[in-house]
Amino acid sequence: MAAEGEYESILCVKPDVNVYRIPPRASNRAYRAADWKLDSPDWSGRMRITAKGKVAFIKLEDKVSGELFAQAPVKEYPGVAVETVSDSSRYFVLRIQDDNGRSAFIGVGFGDRGDAFDFNVTLQDHFKWVKQENEISKGAQLGDSGPKLDLGFKEGQTITLNIGQGKKRDKPRPQGSGGFGLLPPPPGGKIAPPPSSGLSNHNIVQQMGSTATGCLLELDSSNSNTVVQSNPSSDLLWGDFSAPSSSVPPPSQPQNTTNWIQF
Repeated sequence: MAAEGEYESILCVKPDVNVYRIPPRASNRAYRAADWKLDSPDWSGRMRITAKGKVAFIKLEDKVSGELFAQAPVKEYPGVAVETVSDSSRYFVLRIQDDNGRSAFIGVGFGDRGDAFDFNVTLQDHFKWVKQENEISKGAQLGDSGPKLDLGFKEGQTITLNIGQGKKRDKPRPQGSGGFGLLPPPPGGKIAPPPSSGLSNHNIVQQMGSTATGCLLELDSSNSNTVVQSNPSSDLLWGDFSAPSSSVPPPSQPQNTTNWIQF
């Protein structure tokens, strides 16, 4: 039975239901509604299905006054408290009990198949909820008494966290004002080696000087009125003209007229 002080809820109400006296069951075979006097029910009223805790109660009440005619406590479904008949879906067998614990079996039937369907589904839904509640309570008991998961560190066990290293790898390398960016190599080509730092400025100056001298010589050769000598030894040639030259021309040689034919 339900515990004292539990709230009783109404699950379903059907306004028309008929009650029949049924003969004692002679064997273990199923009940048949054809064995009842269906044309002359023994009682008619309304049915109200309630739940108090995990127990459902099928109450047969007077339509006008609401006086209780009989009730059938149901602790499981399907079970001995509610049984179906083999020849119809609108009739059921209930085991009713009074306050003194005495029980009897009666037949009930609905005039509409939809009411019989609602009666069946209401009991199924209630005991489906009861089954879920039982599984939850069993799981809670096993959780309290079962082994607990130890998430603590064992002696000597360490953990390593890499924080922020991934971002540093993805961050581009900053280039200063004097830095040189590296360009990718051309397709199919090779990167030329950088100039050797061992080359001195003296060699570069000599190469530039030799190139400049060659250019000056080419320019001087094109100008017939200007003579430029890049060789320092050319100063000796200018020394021949240090003494003033004589303005008297040298005496001319007498012409040999012996070779001329005179006319």
